[in-house]
Amino acid sequence: MKRPDDINLSREEGEALIERLETQTCTAEDLRVVAQVVRLYFWLLFALQESKLSLKRFRVMLFGNKSKPPKPPPVEAASDSEAQGERDGSLGAASDTFQESDEGRGATSESRGGTSPEEAGATQTDDAALRPGHGRLSVEAYPGAQRVECRHETLAPGDRCPACGIGWLYSLPPGRDIRINGHALLSAIRYDVEKLRCSACGERFTAPLPPDAGESKYRPSARAALALSRYFLAVPFYRLEAYQALVGVPVPDATQWDQVERVADSAYMVFEHLVNLAAQGELIYQDDTPVRILSLIKENQTIEADLNLAPSDRTGMQSTALVVESGEHTICLYFSGRAHAGENLKAVLTKRAPGRDPPLVMSDALAHNEAPGVELIRCHCMAHGRRQFTDIDSAFPEAAQEVVSALKDVFDHEEQSRKAQMSPADRRGYHQTLSAPIMATLKTWMKRQIAQREVEPNSSLGKAFRYWLDRWDTLTQFLRVPGAPLDNNTVERALKLIIRQRKNSLFYATAHSAYVASLLTSLIATCVQAKVNAMEYLVALQDNRSAVFANPALWLPWNYTAQLSPA
Repeated sequence: MKRPDDINLSREEGEALIERLETQTCTAEDLRVVAQVVRLYFWLLFALQESKLSLKRFRVMLFGNKSKPPKPPPVEAASDSEAQGERDGSLGAASDTFQESDEGRGATSESRGGTSPEEAGATQTDDAALRPGHGRLSVEAYPGAQRVECRHETLAPGDRCPACGIGWLYSLPPGRDIRINGHALLSAIRYDVEKLRCSACGERFTAPLPPDAGESKYRPSARAALALSRYFLAVPFYRLEAYQALVGVPVPDATQWDQVERVADSAYMVFEHLVNLAAQGELIYQDDTPVRILSLIKENQTIEADLNLAPSDRTGMQSTALVVESGEHTICLYFSGRAHAGENLKAVLTKRAPGRDPPLVMSDALAHNEAPGVELIRCHCMAHGRRQFTDIDSAFPEAAQEVVSALKDVFDHEEQSRKAQMSPADRRGYHQTLSAPIMATLKTWMKRQIAQREVEPNSSLGKAFRYWLDRWDTLTQFLRVPGAPLDNNTVERALKLIIRQRKNSLFYATAHSAYVASLLTSLIATCVQAKVNAMEYLVALQDNRSAVFANPALWLPWNYTAQLSPA
C-alpha cells in the first residue's frame, strides 16, 4: 500500500477545519484534506500490521487478541469424531490442535446436556477410557522406590487355613502399595562418637564410624543431587542455600559449587567421548540462545573503555544445543561461550571419521547456524517457515491461510508416518506420494503471485514468499532424503533446559562455570533421552572415577550398568 502524501496543518488550521466541518461550511479544499487524512489513517493501520512481531505483541497486549479460532465441524457420529481426532494430530500446529480438540470436547459435552444421568455416566466412562494419561500411576512407575517385604507374622505357605480349618495356604503373587515420604534435598546424619581416655597413661580411644559413613563429608549422592538441582531443576545455589538453612541442614552456595565441580571432574571424560560419538551421528538438530557470562562481559567493557574494539571482535555470547541421533541413541550436547551454533557444529564435525556420509543437519535459517567448510546436508525448519505466515495473518489473512492449510496437510502426513512407524525410505515415499503435490502447488502459487505482481515484494507477505522460494530445497529435504526431518522442534525443546537456567540464575560467573554447566547439563539431558536414572548415573561416575578415565566408552548412560559390581 502506497504511503499518502504528508498533510501540513498547524493547530490553528486544524481547529478551523473542524469548525467548518461542524457547521457544514467546508470547501472543496477541506474535503480534499479530509480524504487525505482518511487515507493516512488506513495507511497507518496497514503499517502497524506490517511491523515487526514485537509491535504485534504490543498491540495484542494493549487491545487484546480478538482473533477467534475456527469452529470445529459438528460431531454427528463416533466415526466422525475419530476422524476429527486424526485430523487434529498435526505436528506443525500443535497449539491450535489442542485448542480445537478441547473445544470439540466442550461442544460435545454441551450437546449431550439433555441426556439422562445414566447415559451421562456412561459417556464420562467412555471418555475416560479414550483419554490416556489420567488416573493413578502404576507401581511400575516408581523404579527408584525402596522395596520392603511385608510377611505374615503367624501364617506361612503350607499352614492350615485359620478361617475354615480345612484347606491349606499357598502363595499368591504379592500385593503392592506405595507410600511417598518427604525429605530435604540434602539431609545430614550426625555421628556422636564415643571417646575414652586412660586415667594412667592418658591414651585416647575413639569409637570407629560405621562402614557406610564413608570418608568424605559430602557423599557422591549429595553431589549428584546438587548437580541435578542446579542443572535440571535450575535452582540457583543461593536459593538452595536458603532452603537448606530453613530445613536445618545449611550448605553455603560456595560449598555447593565446590561439590558440583567435583562431579564434573569425574564426568568430563565421558562428555568428551560423547562429543566424539556425536560427530559420527546421522542426524543433528542445531540451535542456540543468548547467555550471560560475567567474565566475558567484563572483557567487553574493558575493550570498549580502551577504545580498541574492532568491528571484527566478537562480543556476543551464546549457548548452543546439539541433539544428535547416532544409531539407536540420542545425544544432547551443550556449549556456552563466544562461539555461535555454526562454529560449535563445525568444531564437533571436524572429529567425524573420514569416509562417512555427510550428516543431516536441521536448523532454522539464521546465518549463525551455517558451518562453512564442513560437508553436510542442510535442512531448514518448516515450522519456522510456517511462522512467516502466521505472524502476518492479520494483514494478509487469505494468503496466510492458504499456506498454513497446505502445510497442515503435510504435517498431518508426517504424523501418520510416525504413527505407522515407517522406515526412512517408506516415509520418504509416503511424502513423495501425498506431500509432494501439495508443496509443488504451493510453490507454483507463490511464483505466480510474484510474477503477476499481486504481491508487493517489499511487504511482509512478499518477504515471506521470498523466504520460502530462496530456501525451497532445504525446506523440502524430506521429499528427497530419507530420514530428513520437517522441523527443529527437538532441539527447541532441548534448549529449554538452558533457558530455564538463564531465567532463574541470569548468568554464569566465568567461562569455566559455563563449561561445567554445559558438561553436566549434557550428561543429564542424555540420561533423559536414554531413560536412565541420572542420579544413579552421576553417583556411579564418582564412585568409579579411575575406571571412567581409563575407558569412558564403557561408562555412557546406556551401558554403564554393565560395569557395576553386583550388589
